Amino acid sequence: MSFTNELIQWYQQHKRDLPWRHTTDAYVIWLSEIILQQTRVEQGLPYFRKFLEHYPDVQHFAAASEDDVLKLWQGLGYYSRGRNMLKTARMVMDNYNGSFPQRYDELLKLKGIGEYTAAAIASFSAGEAKAVVDGNVYRVLARYFGISEPINSPKGKKIFQQTANDLLNEQQPGLHNQAMMEFGAMLCKPKNAACGICPIREGCYAFLHNAVSSLPVKENKVKIRERYFNYFLITDGDKVLMNKRGEKDIWANMYDLPLIETDTLPTPDELFSLPMVKEVFGQGIILSEILPLKKHILTHQRLYVRVFVLKNQPVKLKEQYFFTTTEDLKKLAIPKIIFLFIKNIFNL
Repeated sequence: MSFTNELIQWYQQHKRDLPWRHTTDAYVIWLSEIILQQTRVEQGLPYFRKFLEHYPDVQHFAAASEDDVLKLWQGLGYYSRGRNMLKTARMVMDNYNGSFPQRYDELLKLKGIGEYTAAAIASFSAGEAKAVVDGNVYRVLARYFGISEPINSPKGKKIFQQTANDLLNEQQPGLHNQAMMEFGAMLCKPKNAACGICPIREGCYAFLHNAVSSLPVKENKVKIRERYFNYFLITDGDKVLMNKRGEKDIWANMYDLPLIETDTLPTPDELFSLPMVKEVFGQGIILSEILPLKKHILTHQRLYVRVFVLKNQPVKLKEQYFFTTTEDLKKLAIPKIIFLFIKNIFNL
């Protein structure tokens, strides 16, 4: 039996029962694909259900506000995905009369949809013969065929895409793609691969050459940026001073607390003596409490976050600052690490 047929047979016996596998609706498949980018199925599934409940079709999604979408997205990370989804939904309404595209070439024109996502939606919804290559597929192909070219190099991407194209079952492209991805997710895992029960191990280069842990190869190009976020939690009765973030940085257009970012982690006295702190708070800081430092890891950044709790503190309001009630805090799209600080303070 061929490599492809073995995987399809395995998939039909062992696949997980996931809701987006019961439809050919391109909108629903798009929802699942975007939510599951950089996200485990177990974590993404509740978000998928929540989004589908709030926005059962692209018309409802397009009519949503960005604040509402980001609030629903809270805790999932990579918030640009949520913003891009809203842009895509509105593009579908404007350019496709509310009918979500199914063809690969049309899907590529939409915001936040690259070659992998377009291939997935096109093959699952319309049976278009496009091979998907995601992290799971890279891993399966690298190990089975012994491909040592880095998966994130230009040459490597071409090799893996061509290999996936050559293997594609063009009569059942959706089934084939699902089988490849599911096999990588459930058996050929990054760590602790289940080689003992693998149905194709006798032909697998990595299994035969004890190379499972060394494949696939990835060039290490990511430079981690370290950032120090000093937040100030300021209350006025039952109101809290919040900050509306801009569009150019992480957590774009979301809400957090007044922030002073520094290049290192200063002592409180060093921080309070900075001109940019004095500009907002004047000469005197009325410090109530310093909450413990938290480390928050993003793809290319490592954030060190702490919160200074100030009471009865005079403050010079910037344009993006505003007071809101603690009850209304629950409605704002706040990055999860900041929300947890606030939640603990106010027992939300």
